[in-house]
Amino acid sequence: MATSNNLTDRLLDDADRSAIDPFALFEEWFALAKAEEPNDPHAMAVATVDAEGMPDVRMVLMNAHDGRGFVFFTNFESAKGRQLLAHPAAAFVMHWKSLRRQVRVRGRVEVVAPAEADAYFASRSHGSQIASSVSEQSRPLQSRAEIMQRFSDLEAKVGAGPVPRPPHWSGFRIVPETIEFWLDGQYRLHDRFRFTRDGAAWTHQRLNP
Repeated sequence: MATSNNLTDRLLDDADRSAIDPFALFEEWFALAKAEEPNDPHAMAVATVDAEGMPDVRMVLMNAHDGRGFVFFTNFESAKGRQLLAHPAAAFVMHWKSLRRQVRVRGRVEVVAPAEADAYFASRSHGSQIASSVSEQSRPLQSRAEIMQRFSDLEAKVGAGPVPRPPHWSGFRIVPETIEFWLDGQYRLHDRFRFTRDGAAWTHQRLNP
């Protein structure tokens, strides 16, 4: 059987799955999601644990990804920021409902380099930069008027000029130890494939649905 250039075809072919790079496979799926998923194809649900070991999960946006891992940016004083700084491990799932596919990742977490955070912060809209500076994320808020006043005050102070990246705002990179690809199947006989990091290489297994 000839080898397909389509990595998904090779994934489903039990005789032709060797040497698939899970990052390259993710790129193939993510490109399809960006083309066909109507809302936020880069949305992912990130799970962490608190000091008592209780799980926590929330939707965030994946802002960058490469062979090192998957990056999102946040307020480090938020609940997820504090949890990840204390327990630098996380899991996430990206579910593209219209494609009937999902990707699950588990791994260690590292803080991105300051230059990386600076570059992404600079790419955000002026209003989003101000919002990141004035939001005391996850902490109690008396009213919407309170945060809008803080927004207006900083907006008046900086005008149209640059907004410095606040010291509490940066990014986390989830460095995967496992990546699982899931495709919807007839009769709920889904196709599941788990890639596990083995040093610099990856091993893979087909899983029961």
